[in-house]
Amino acid sequence: MNALQHLPPPSPLEIARELAAGFAETAAERDARGGTPKAERDAIRQSGLLSLIIPEQYGGLGQDWQATLDVVREFARVDSSIAHVFAFQHLMLATVRLFSRPEQWQPWFQLTARSRWFWGNALNPLDTRTTVKRFDGWREFSGKKSFCSGALDSQMLIASGLDEETGKLLIAAIPTARSGISLADDWDNIGQRQTDSGSAIFERVRVEENELLLDPGPLSTPFACLRPLIAQLIFTHIYLGIAEGSFAEARAYTLKEARPWFKSPASHIGEDPYVLAHYGEFWVGLEGVRALVQRATALLDEAWNQGPDLGEAQRGELALAIATAKVAATRTGLDLCSRLFEVTGARSTHAALRLDRHWRNLRTQTLHDPVDYKVRELGEWALNQTLPKPTFYS
Repeated sequence: MNALQHLPPPSPLEIARELAAGFAETAAERDARGGTPKAERDAIRQSGLLSLIIPEQYGGLGQDWQATLDVVREFARVDSSIAHVFAFQHLMLATVRLFSRPEQWQPWFQLTARSRWFWGNALNPLDTRTTVKRFDGWREFSGKKSFCSGALDSQMLIASGLDEETGKLLIAAIPTARSGISLADDWDNIGQRQTDSGSAIFERVRVEENELLLDPGPLSTPFACLRPLIAQLIFTHIYLGIAEGSFAEARAYTLKEARPWFKSPASHIGEDPYVLAHYGEFWVGLEGVRALVQRATALLDEAWNQGPDLGEAQRGELALAIATAKVAATRTGLDLCSRLFEVTGARSTHAALRLDRHWRNLRTQTLHDPVDYKVRELGEWALNQTLPKPTFYS
């Protein structure tokens, strides 16, 4: 028997590392081009990683959040747009799991694993331009949504609108190809340029009752309120991955291409006292964020495993841990991605290298919701012992 037949299959992280190595070769060029990373999305489809968080009984890989977010971070180190779209796949799956009945989410999970569906986002609760009309046994969505990450080249969408009669937010899981849905290729921002975060237009789109996520519904229980925390921790892993990737790229460039300043006492860049000081500060910042992210992710898995028995206090403690990690990842990452040029030198600003993409990607993504308000939530806890109130952003 061939010895290779005895080798265990590669782990999800090993698969991700192989994919990431390929993504890294074209990341700078695709950043310049923008648009849909179709080949890269198809590679992820073929890898089987789209069903990472889906339990094995429904055909998935049955991984926990730690393993899933490790893959997100692995992608973010080389291409944060790919990481963003891949992470939103699992955020959308968490959304249907947390907001809908088992007879809804279980078949969706099975079909996702079997058919390798990509899920896209058209939820954006702050964009209220989509309204919902009630008919006998079905609803009609009409309007527009912005920041629809991953919607292009997806098979399913999580979409939301406001009920015309009650003003209540309604969320649905619907096929992307359904009649009346148009996805615009209008995402052209300075960063995260291949997340397909453009707009979606709904023109009298029919939504069946069994496609609405009503039971238990959005933010209805402490367990359902994990959804925004998963989103926040996803962002945090992406921020850390970007920072780690920029650190690695800067280090390689410093050692290979940079030269000591003419007044430096060092004969080699690796001995320059100021360069060493910068790298020391980078390292301290990254190690601190890693510890906070590790703790928050472990707490998420504990909360997720509680299921409907999750209590408000445990959910609140998790919110604090994630908010703390997110603030630290934002500040450390933006600082590192800006200051990396101080250790790489003037030649590293050559446009073809596109080392600025790390800062642009992180700056774009960190504006998703203001970090100032996250700090204020932490202040409310630190001073008044008040836990964050669940919203779609906390």
